[in-house]
Amino acid sequence: NKLWKSEPTSVPQDTQMKSLGSLNPYQSAVKNRGEHHSNFKVLALKSRFKDLNFLYVVAQTYQNITLDSPLYAALNINSSWKSPSGDFAFGFQQIRAGEFLLAIWFDKIPEKTIIWSPPINGEKLVQEGSKIQLSKDGQFRLFDERGEKVWEAQLTDSGVVSYAAMLDTGNFVLANQDSIFLWESFNLPTDTIVPTQIMKKGTHLFSRYAEMNYSRGKFTFQMQLDGNLLLYGTNFPLDTGTSTYWATMTVNKGFQFVFNKSGYLYLEDQNGSTLYFMTSNGASSSRDYYQRAILEYDGVFRHYVYPRINDATASSPMNWSMQHFEPGNICVRLTELQSSGPCGFNSYCSLGDDQRPRCECPPGYSFFDPDDKMRGCKQDFISQDCNGNQDADNFEFRDKLNMDWPGTDYGYFKDVTEDWCRQSCLTDCFCSLAVFKDGECTMKKFPLSNGRMDPNLGGKTLIKIRKENSTYKSPDKGSREGSIDGRSREGSTFGSNKEDRSTLILTLTMLLSGSSFLDLVLLIATLWLVSRLCYWKRRMLQPSRANQGTSLRSFTYKELEEATNKFKEELGKGACSTVYRGVIDIGNKNMVAIKKLDKMMTESELEFQAEISAISKTNHKNLVQLLGFCNEGQHRLLVYEYMSNGSLASYLFGNLRPNWYQRAQIAFGTARGLVYLHEECSNQIIHCDIKPQNILLDDSLTARISDFGLAKLLKTGQTRTVTAIRGTKGYVAPEWFKNKPVTIKVDVYSFGILLLELICCRKSFEQDSEDENQMILADWAYDCYEEGRLAQNITLGSSLTAVLNANSSWTSPSDWFAFGCQQIETGMFLLAICVVAEYP
Repeated sequence: NKLWKSEPTSVPQDTQMKSLGSLNPYQSAVKNRGEHHSNFKVLALKSRFKDLNFLYVVAQTYQNITLDSPLYAALNINSSWKSPSGDFAFGFQQIRAGEFLLAIWFDKIPEKTIIWSPPINGEKLVQEGSKIQLSKDGQFRLFDERGEKVWEAQLTDSGVVSYAAMLDTGNFVLANQDSIFLWESFNLPTDTIVPTQIMKKGTHLFSRYAEMNYSRGKFTFQMQLDGNLLLYGTNFPLDTGTSTYWATMTVNKGFQFVFNKSGYLYLEDQNGSTLYFMTSNGASSSRDYYQRAILEYDGVFRHYVYPRINDATASSPMNWSMQHFEPGNICVRLTELQSSGPCGFNSYCSLGDDQRPRCECPPGYSFFDPDDKMRGCKQDFISQDCNGNQDADNFEFRDKLNMDWPGTDYGYFKDVTEDWCRQSCLTDCFCSLAVFKDGECTMKKFPLSNGRMDPNLGGKTLIKIRKENSTYKSPDKGSREGSIDGRSREGSTFGSNKEDRSTLILTLTMLLSGSSFLDLVLLIATLWLVSRLCYWKRRMLQPSRANQGTSLRSFTYKELEEATNKFKEELGKGACSTVYRGVIDIGNKNMVAIKKLDKMMTESELEFQAEISAISKTNHKNLVQLLGFCNEGQHRLLVYEYMSNGSLASYLFGNLRPNWYQRAQIAFGTARGLVYLHEECSNQIIHCDIKPQNILLDDSLTARISDFGLAKLLKTGQTRTVTAIRGTKGYVAPEWFKNKPVTIKVDVYSFGILLLELICCRKSFEQDSEDENQMILADWAYDCYEEGRLAQNITLGSSLTAVLNANSSWTSPSDWFAFGCQQIETGMFLLAICVVAEYP
């Protein structure tokens, strides 16, 4: 079963590699790193090859794994295939009792450190009795203990697999009879790369969820298609939004990231010149050390070495030692707004003596899961009441130095004292903590994001918690709406407490004994009228609390009037609202969109309350973020983040129409936003008005769903609701007209119409259409679907002519993606399912 494979003479051996600038010192000041390497000199041995198949195939002996060869997940039988030297093994490694992971690992060290596992979404562990098999027809598949397929190797080249092999480089390959690799594990890395491995454009490393949990985690190391090498994180617990925290800044320059056999890690351009060096002084040779570079579960990319047993390493400790890591301090690198940070919401990150991040909870908070500290922390006390029952007396502060949660600011004050800062936060029911530094007070709202502790931060953090001996009293069921500052909005209604009731009894006794019953009635009526007038006057003069339970910034009407230059620049107008452009100091976002509700009618008031209730509890990259509001007297205004590219309607139906790829991305983004509203919110949200005018586009043309004014919330466990007709003509689902219970499917119907408009680049209803049959887009599309004319009149934004059954497509520069008739037909079939009248 042994096969000697030697390289062609045209490809030099590893010790004779053709080098670009071989043995020339690499000496430069590396930019954007945070460390100083201006005098750093190294020798980087680099190689270029005509055929990537020969990149890892140096002259060596390796074991053939023949067809129809299985491996089983079990302890008492051989469950791995080893490389010729025995350095690496491929097979099943037991992680927990009865649970195994298909993997590649270093086999000669006691730790059996894993460097690869198959790219399976979700749980990667399989039960005892599972197997991996190279079948007679050359298919390489993983089956669970029930015989169901879990994973299959997708061949990158056409051909028939003749054998498999575990190479001494750590690469597991499937090859044809000519020893050409049809599949290799090096092309599908998980979280680790090893010497001789290269990351081409588009290649990712995904961190684990935890040290012993091999499911996908929250961090990504990516060699982007544009040449930039970067690290970014995904917000947990919601899989939404990304925050870049390290990058080489090599857009349009980078070509590939190399880990060569000499132990150097570097990014090079297409000509082989080094753009970025990621290795500390004194790289270790793979001849003397095992090496790996891994994106660990804490988001740090680290380079490790482990001594081989030989004379050169006799005095070295027999364990993995860290050579280099990026970024230098991840705790302070994540700075984007609404990011969960490296440790999750409501926690903070600090760097330990071993230069590893540690996740901790502030006073009054505890971990959601003590075994998974990166999930964040939860509040251990009941939040401050905003209904005016003097709950502030039940709270106190715990002081911490050099700590901050940037990205959650909602109040900023200059030239104040620490006592003023304390008192202001104490009496503000929205203030979770305040940071006082150099006469400046910054108030933070819940949830707390991007928490970090670092000596360079300075300042004092005042963390508000409930006193241990305090008791929480629920607000009275009959109490009125509270205000933003927590003060009561109730009028002085007669008979509201025991003292008032005693006075009432005494008064009634005196009246009944000394005057007529008519005088009594008149007096009571007068008192009631005065109390109501007092109540309404107070309600009109002071902001009402229409968004109880939210953590948004409250603006005065004067502030927003100044921000919009007296509402001068109008962005758009709806049935009962107008949107204006404004400039206001709110974090890093100066430009805002301010929506002013024009009518003080019941519908307008309900719309305002619906938007506050729905949007303030959402956080997703495909939803427009609500930044604040004004609820002062008759004035109702909402402050949103500004979307520079306007609405999808103006973009889609304008003169410069988006190409097919851009429209596909807009459709995907809108769909993700709807999935979040329907399935991932604690209370499901039916938008009720999905249309191009309510899909906004940010700087990168990412779709952002807006306008929750018609939203309907569903309680947990509730799937249907009966309500009045809502939405916009042309996008309203059939249920509205049949007096049937409304579900989230009404949004699916509207999305189908939107998808149809995206595909055809035309409005859902065109009254001026020359062909009467094409006037209503949905009817025309359904007719095309039934008649098999799916690709007719599709506007692609390209010179490609889309003809049904024609082999028409165009590809991206990397040849990774193709767009044409097949994708259009798939989209048309999807929208047909969305818009049919009697969908299930």
